[in-house]
Amino acid sequence: MHSSTELTFRKSSYSSTARDCVEVADLEAGAAVRDTQNRHLGHLTIADTHAWQALLAVARRDQA
Repeated sequence: MHSSTELTFRKSSYSSTARDCVEVADLEAGAAVRDTQNRHLGHLTIADTHAWQALLAVARRDQA
């Protein structure tokens, strides 16, 4: 398990320019995601590459 201090988060390209922002940190397999406005609440770890790719596919589809 990773603590937030061990991860390098960046703003997700799927975040809006308004308040609805999430940050993503790459993991060896998958990613960690957190709410930019509520970093103190921690992050969600998606530790499976296939699950992460599926989530991104849905995000891309919903952007269209």
